[in-house]
Amino acid sequence: MLTMQEIRTHYYFTETDAELLKELFPLAQENSQAMVEEFYSYLLKIPETAAFLRDPKDLARLKKTHSEWFLSLFSGRYDNEYMLTLQAIGQAHVRIKVSAHYVNAAMNVVRRFLIEMLQASFPDIAVRRKYRIAVEKILDINLDVMSTSYQEEELRKVFVSHKLESKLIHAAERFTYGLNLILVIALTGVSLSVVTLFFWDLVHIFQGNFEKGILSALGSLLILWMMIELMDNEIKTLKGGKFNILIFIGVIIVALIREILISTLRHDALETQAFLAGTLLILGIVYYLVAKSQNVTAH
Repeated sequence: MLTMQEIRTHYYFTETDAELLKELFPLAQENSQAMVEEFYSYLLKIPETAAFLRDPKDLARLKKTHSEWFLSLFSGRYDNEYMLTLQAIGQAHVRIKVSAHYVNAAMNVVRRFLIEMLQASFPDIAVRRKYRIAVEKILDINLDVMSTSYQEEELRKVFVSHKLESKLIHAAERFTYGLNLILVIALTGVSLSVVTLFFWDLVHIFQGNFEKGILSALGSLLILWMMIELMDNEIKTLKGGKFNILIFIGVIIVALIREILISTLRHDALETQAFLAGTLLILGIVYYLVAKSQNVTAH
């Protein structure tokens, strides 16, 4: 947060400017009522700002407050306490949801009024110019400090939104990570089952059913190999790697090949074998298209 002294420095507002404004206080006091009337006449013509001025009591109170602010422009005292007063005015506008646009537009009304006041009071251009420069500076400082309240409100909204968004994203990431972890554990269990299946196929070999045992064992080994690839892919995903859908399709294809081999040995109906072969063909086409798509994306 900037101090009033820092703000004054940024606007080249000097003690000479403060003295010049103080000299204008009697003139401002004479014209304060006219300024307030012109100011609120302008606001009442705009439906968006007139909506805040419907109550006569509120209007009278605001006119009094605005007159006090107008005279404070020429107090000659522009310290941190003065800045706090301006911040309170800005926060009041934010609180009742007055658009920053109307604050800027209304300040322009005050600026124009003061310029005309100086032109009417100081015929000498050189004298009028030094007063006008001081007036322009203090109006810019006022608008700057008041506008800060709007900026802080927007930042607060963004900060809250960003904080909430970050928490949701983080929670989703942790949830996804947990699901992937569960998948790895499940794959480990399935892999152990495939190993058991492989040894069961070996039992068939030792029992004399060589053809069925060898083909089944070969199919089990293929599935086991694909399960290893699948687990490796999931582990890479847990470490931040890219998920590869081809591995999953490959596992299904291998499992289907094994089923076709066993179906042949069982001498299943021709329709069943045709169905399995057709399914294998479709999966092969899907595998090819996905692989081609990934290659195009990579290049």
